[in-house]
Parts: sequence; C-alpha cells; structure tokens
Amino acid sequence: QVQLVESGGGLVQPGGSLRLSCVGSGFTFSYYVMKWYRQAPGKDREMVAGVTIDGGRKNYAESVKGRFTISRDNRRSTVYLQINQLNVESTAVYYCKAEGQGSNSEYWGEGTQVAVSWGQGTQVTASW
Repeated sequence: QVQLVESGGGLVQPGGSLRLSCVGSGFTFSYYVMKWYRQAPGKDREMVAGVTIDGGRKNYAESVKGRFTISRDNRRSTVYLQINQLNVESTAVYYCKAEGQGSNSEYWGEGTQVAVSWGQGTQVTASW
C-alpha cells in the first residue's frame, strides 16, 4: 500500500521556522521526483518546491525563494521542507507529492497544517 505521511506542521508566530517531513512507503522512493505543494484557505493548490531523484537539483516558487529549502534522504524515504521566516501568507496545508519518472504514477500525502499567527502560538524553531 502506497503511503505518503507528512508531519511537522503547527501553529507558529511570524518569523518562526518549521521543518516539515514526508515519509514514503509502498513504492521505490528513490525513483520519484518529490515536490511540496501548499493550499491556503480559498486558494488553489500551488507547488512551492521540488527536488530531483538524487537531490542534485531543486526548484522553488518565486514567493518562497530564500526562505524554503527542500531536501531528501533516500535511505529514509523522506523528503523535508525547511521553512524559515514564516509569515501569515505561509498559512496553508502543506502536501508532499511523488512523481514517477517516465510513468504516469503520482502519489499525494494527506497534508500537514501550518498556521502562522500572532495569536496564541509560541515562536518555534524546529531543527535537526
């Protein structure tokens, strides 16, 4: 059974950081390009970052360049998204996606919620 399970989301104040993780199982993770998407309330889902199968090339949406970093560990079948300098516009559900090379196969995770607010959240910096 194919699964992609995201984790690491939460409620943080602007300026904080989070590290999201996505663990894949049930497929050969190292054969798939991995991407992170997000969907903010009332908006379409958009891609924010992608990484090639060997981790050698990465691309980012213009709106997140310099603040988001994607990486992967094929030994752990995991892709990460380090998000720094969080702002209110970062509030969204973040999804990971696996795209097969030379095939039409693709898989999505269920998503992890990131909420950025000056409310009751505490400034969180998640690290390795």
